Amino acid sequence: MTRQVVLDTETTGLDPLLGDRVIEVAAIEIVNLVPTGKTFHVLVDPEREVPPESTRVHGFTTEMLRGKPKFAEILDDLLGFLADSPIIAHNAPFDFGFLDAELQRVGRPPLARARMVDSLEIAKRRFPGLPNNLDALCRRFGVDNSMRTSHNALLDVQLLAQVYLELMGGRQPGLSLTAAVAAPAVVLGGPVRERTPRPIVPTEAELAAHATFLQKLKDPLWLQPPFAAPEAAE
Repeated sequence: MTRQVVLDTETTGLDPLLGDRVIEVAAIEIVNLVPTGKTFHVLVDPEREVPPESTRVHGFTTEMLRGKPKFAEILDDLLGFLADSPIIAHNAPFDFGFLDAELQRVGRPPLARARMVDSLEIAKRRFPGLPNNLDALCRRFGVDNSMRTSHNALLDVQLLAQVYLELMGGRQPGLSLTAAVAAPAVVLGGPVRERTPRPIVPTEAELAAHATFLQKLKDPLWLQPPFAAPEAAE
């Protein structure tokens, strides 16, 4: 079983080194690329003003966030939800940078970069030269983002989870039509599982009906080598 967490943050600005703070954190759990329904979501009092230009992006004002818990108050719950799972985010260095700044303020260690999965970089490698923001990827993969009128972190992680699934190969990740039927399958570092061969064996009646059908055709390909059985080709 492979557990991952899809995460997004909203902030008061673009640079934590200039004093910008986290105002919203949202995360959802996915197991083997399927959302489990477990969600973490919280609004945070940034302990500073929210600039109007930031409000135009995410819709949150200083007044809306006043009285919400401080980041230090939600930290243990957030870290408990993240556990030691890989963390998927779109433009992940941005979110990791802000979370690290908040962690540093309360004397906690930063998030390990080995846990970071940047879906934006994955999208750039798959679609070089094309727009790869979340809205563009939703349109490309047919993910309904009509509710996304602003940058709401909870909605964004729900959309990103669907986009990430498509980036990783759709609903059957790892499927290869050229692989042998019984080849072992490994999904995102999970355990190796042997595929059980399931050959389709026609019945005698089906074989007879097929032979009758071929007699009605002129020089049917199925009776020519290499498709025909040896006795049929003689």
